[in-house]
Order: sequence, then structure tokens, then C-alpha cells
Amino acid sequence: MIAETLAGIALFKSAVDGIKSAINTCNDISEIGGFIDQLFEGEKQVQEQRNKKAGVSSFDTGNVAREIIDARLAAEEMRQVAAMVDLRFGPGTWKTILEERNRRIREAKEAETRAALERQQQTEEWIEMAQVGLAVVFIVVLAIAVISFTVS
Repeated sequence: MIAETLAGIALFKSAVDGIKSAINTCNDISEIGGFIDQLFEGEKQVQEQRNKKAGVSSFDTGNVAREIIDARLAAEEMRQVAAMVDLRFGPGTWKTILEERNRRIREAKEAETRAALERQQQTEEWIEMAQVGLAVVFIVVLAIAVISFTVS
């Protein structure tokens, strides 16, 4: 678990370093978009690992301290990146990026939920058709048996 957390932190720090080195030379926010993606992915990995550990009874003070300090350092770096982006591309740019990202995440989750509901509905329809088909086959077999019995 520690290695996974460190990977998330390393990705986060790498993204921050990339943004810091590219922020003054880029002409367009899309030029640092890949670094911003890495930034959010690194943050996500760190949070996921922290959440996994939250359910585990770990009293190792060193790990607890490292997790808290890493989270605070990441938050500090995130604030610095936000300030740099706003300074370079205008006030509110970072907020707009976050809002758009959150909107897209929400839409993706909604689309996933709709697709799951459609799959469930289709499965239920197939089950219903199979039940009707089996009922028809049963009735036909029963009718043939009754006819065979009455003819004999």
C-alpha cells in the first residue's frame, strides 16, 4: 500500500513540476493540460489509498504522519498551481477548469448509470421473452400430449 501511495504522490509531484516549468512559456492552457490531468490523477490515487487505509486499524505513527503531511503538501501544491494558472491565464481560470472537470465527471457517471439501467431493462425483457417462449413450448407440448392421448 505504501508503494501505491508513493506512486500517487510521485505522479502528483511530477505534474506540479511540469506545470511550474511550462506555465510561463506556454501560450495556451491546453499546453499544460496533460500535466493537469496527471495532477488530478495523482491526487485521486493518493486519496484512494488514504481511503483504503481509513478502514484498516493502523496505529503506526510514522505512516499516519506521512499520510497527513503528504495530503497537506499536496493541497498546498494544488493551491500554488491554481494561483499560477490564474496569474498566467486570468482570474477564475482554475475555478473554471475545476467546474468543467466536475461537470464532465458528473455527466459520465450519469451516462454510466443510464447505460446500466438500460442493460438491466434489456435483461429483464429477455427474461420475460424467455418465460413466454417456455410457456408457449409447454402449452404446445401439453396440447400434443393431450391430442396423442385422446387419439390413442
